[in-house]
Amino acid sequence: MHLIQPQLHTRRAFLRRAGQLAFTGAALPTALNLAAMGEAAAFNATDYKALVCIFLNGGNDYANTVVNYDSSSHQQYSTVRGNIALAQAALTPTLLTPDVILPGGKQYALHPAMTGLARVFHEGKAAVQLNVGPLVVPLTRQQYLGSNRTLYPLPPKLFSHNDQQSVWQSSQPEGATTGWGGHLGDLAIGANANGTSLFTCISVTGNTVFLSGDTALSYQVGSGGPVKINSLTDNSVYNSQAVKAAMMALSMQERDHVLEKEYNLVTSRAHGAYQQISGALADFPADDARFNRFFTNGNSLAGQLKMVARLIAAQAKMQTKRQVFFVSMGGFDLHDNLLNGQNTLMERLSAALTAFYDTTAALGVADKVTAFTASDFGRTLTSNGDGSDHGWGSHHFMVGGAVQGKAFYGKAPPVSVTNSTTDTNDQWHVGQGRLLPSTSVDQYAGTLARWFGVENSELNGILPNLRNFDNADYPRNLGFMRMA
Repeated sequence: MHLIQPQLHTRRAFLRRAGQLAFTGAALPTALNLAAMGEAAAFNATDYKALVCIFLNGGNDYANTVVNYDSSSHQQYSTVRGNIALAQAALTPTLLTPDVILPGGKQYALHPAMTGLARVFHEGKAAVQLNVGPLVVPLTRQQYLGSNRTLYPLPPKLFSHNDQQSVWQSSQPEGATTGWGGHLGDLAIGANANGTSLFTCISVTGNTVFLSGDTALSYQVGSGGPVKINSLTDNSVYNSQAVKAAMMALSMQERDHVLEKEYNLVTSRAHGAYQQISGALADFPADDARFNRFFTNGNSLAGQLKMVARLIAAQAKMQTKRQVFFVSMGGFDLHDNLLNGQNTLMERLSAALTAFYDTTAALGVADKVTAFTASDFGRTLTSNGDGSDHGWGSHHFMVGGAVQGKAFYGKAPPVSVTNSTTDTNDQWHVGQGRLLPSTSVDQYAGTLARWFGVENSELNGILPNLRNFDNADYPRNLGFMRMA
């Protein structure tokens, strides 16, 4: 596997950053998948753009999310899936009719609970990337089943939740200390295009290796707003103004001891960031009519995306031109009760993502904001009795005004499952209906990065395996973004 290569980062970028690193302090792993791309893309940024990664924790069942609909494929799908198959009649309201018909008359529908996202697809503002997952090099089924790992290496620790979440984010298994998003932040955090670089990468769901770089910083908020330091923010501490004043003095004063000094620097930075972001959000309160499309009761993703929408609305006050956000929802590890469990998940995902798109459109920034999904892995096409097991490739969504929507991208996989090692009609299944990805995460991420403003020459230093994908069958740019 190729590793991220610091030597590909420009000397000018490192020199530009050198004067700031002592000031910024130690990095904490947070934001997300493409996390620090904000700073890299901001070298020549004059407009505003945001990427929003929606991570589906647990491994989403792709086959009941983007569902085979045409009669031939649906019959095969039903035969393989058995009691966890969705009826064709139930899929008719969410049948997707792309501008370009898929080869062989293949048709897909979304899960029946995803009527909102189906509407956005038909408006041309959403698209589907078929069968994407981690790859080191392009693979055939025969190469996967073979033993030559020198020429045909596999992603590490396939089918493991924690490892594959990490591989999506860092190209390395669990235990990785840095991700490619963080290395991108290391490259260009000194670009000075954003007034406050701390708000370039924001997570609304906690830490992730995506943005864990050597020095890159990110910022965390909750669905209700930034996290405050009570002793510095409340009007009093223990009902005492004197205690509050003492705490403020202790936290802000200069220290000689290196650890005490660093602690106070971090505290001061956190308090200043809280004040700045709270002030920016004050003009965009949660109960403002501009954000009333989100129904957050029982839908944590909707609450997270509502906060992202408010932060995007406030970006001018935060003086940011490039931002990357990370949100997530869990519950996708459906080894059993798949039909009931996924119905709830798909309803919440569709409602939250639709509300988010509609809100960006109402704010006039839909063409400047792109949301996309990611997950540990897809699941098996075959049923285990009441659910599906860990897989590999999966289908994912891209949503936004700059998406070349009402379209499918990538190769539609077959629905039949065979155990034959020589069956050329089933290139893409590697056991139990696990999809061998026909599109790599690096291609997926690289396409988003190019729209965001990252130069093509910098991509290989950020996405370690992208150099292996550069031909007609595996293009670096998948085409689902309008680059203008």
